[in-house]
Amino acid sequence: MDDGKRTPWIVGVSGASGTPYAAAVLRGLLAAGESVDLVVSRASRLTLLDETGISFRDAHWREDLETWLARGADGKPDTFAVDVSGVRYWAAGDLAAGPSSGSYPAKGMLVVPASTAAVAGVALGLSKDLLQRVASVTLKERRPLVVAVRETPLNGQTLKHMVALDEAGAVVLPASPAFYAGATHIQDLVDFVAGRVLDAAGVPHRLYRRWEGELGGATRPV
Repeated sequence: MDDGKRTPWIVGVSGASGTPYAAAVLRGLLAAGESVDLVVSRASRLTLLDETGISFRDAHWREDLETWLARGADGKPDTFAVDVSGVRYWAAGDLAAGPSSGSYPAKGMLVVPASTAAVAGVALGLSKDLLQRVASVTLKERRPLVVAVRETPLNGQTLKHMVALDEAGAVVLPASPAFYAGATHIQDLVDFVAGRVLDAAGVPHRLYRRWEGELGGATRPV
């Protein structure tokens, strides 16, 4: 983990479909030796339960997080071995949490997946919960903010909110998998999006095969 004073990446998980994206980003950060502060919105708990069958509970967050991160995108349990000792959890309703203040040390924030409600809340500076508050703090402190929007189609109002986030300095990153990396499994598509999120944050990873300017490269063995 970080040497000296702990300076985490803050990961916010909103209620949009796409909890495997969040899991892959969290695994990637931990694999890179990064400390993580985690905020799971109330709506995302329902999505997580629906998509994985996992109940995320404040009182048992570490156990539930380990179960979630060990799960593959195809739903198979115990697919990954993950050490969550570098994670600190903050309840979404705790507006007095450390990351709610700009004086709290952090490298930046990754919102993945980001619902249109989360996008609107951050763009308008509503701070209705801790996730939105931390994103607003990240922008005002000029720290990196990556917003992985997971919605389709997009209406005009959401597009305006996305433009506002871009103008405020955020990276707006639609959760759009690509196929040039030779995906053969659902986890490959998830890892591509997670890898692009980590790319935007400057965190090293090996989640997908990068384009090297040669046609047909994705069909060859690694």
